[in-house]
Amino acid sequence: MMEQERFVGLTEFVASVRFGSFTAAAAQLGVTGSAIGKSVSRLEARLGIKLIHRTTRRLTLTNEGQEYHEACLRILEQLETVETGITTGRENPVGTVRLSLPGAFGRRHVMPVLMQLANQHRHLDLAVIFTERTSNIIDENIDLAVRIGMLGNDTDLVAKRLGTQKLLICASPDYLARCGAPSSAEDLVHHDCIIGWRRVPRPVWLLKDAAGGLVPQEIKVRHEFSDGEAMVQAVLAGGGLCQLPTWLIADHLAVGALIPVLEEFAGAEMPIHAVWPTSRYLQPKLRVIIDALFRAAQQSGSGFQP
Repeated sequence: MMEQERFVGLTEFVASVRFGSFTAAAAQLGVTGSAIGKSVSRLEARLGIKLIHRTTRRLTLTNEGQEYHEACLRILEQLETVETGITTGRENPVGTVRLSLPGAFGRRHVMPVLMQLANQHRHLDLAVIFTERTSNIIDENIDLAVRIGMLGNDTDLVAKRLGTQKLLICASPDYLARCGAPSSAEDLVHHDCIIGWRRVPRPVWLLKDAAGGLVPQEIKVRHEFSDGEAMVQAVLAGGGLCQLPTWLIADHLAVGALIPVLEEFAGAEMPIHAVWPTSRYLQPKLRVIIDALFRAAQQSGSGFQP
């Protein structure tokens, strides 16, 4: 196959999906609907797979078509970004960035940075998912993720350290009045504990030992919430003990709405990283976000530092 043939039909295919019909795509590209249909059919024949289900009312992507469409978008988007840089004499952030952010942290400390950038760069668009689940960046077509916690050894990903999250165990005055405060780490198996998204069958909290190392301590779980803000509200309501990051509870600690416990074991830390797929060419739309997050993370009180 000649290299130029690999790209024949991509524009027509993407336009058909975007506008919902061959006729609408043809109007945008200045050709006939028949020409668009034939171009997509030739593309399917070359690939040996069906990309689109056609009915008289609409076009629907097949599973293979969905995967191929996402790949086409990345290719065309990157080409557009490079061409923009060439024609303007500099590289500009252009296109949609798909981000995966931890819920409470993302809303509080990442979104302000993103919106400031979006307002500065009119052609920079955002598609943000808030989740406590560790997204599969490659399979889920994520451009950039902010992750809190230790990272695995994945050669397909690049990571940049942004900061550190410090954890503290706390409870409301009401809970402590009813149930008392734990006097030792082992007491945690007798208290109602609130946790986030459960990743292991036997949850533990990491506590600092006398030597400054981290040790896992089994706890008794009563409530589970997939959102950090919900965890805080549950603790404030007297629902139990919870190990939470200081950036999330500092205001409540300052006014006595939450009380720290087992402070001699406090200080467990978790790294905060920006993570993105490995690529020889880092698109300007990604570079500007990564750089802005890194600058924001260095500022005092940013939430990226304990």
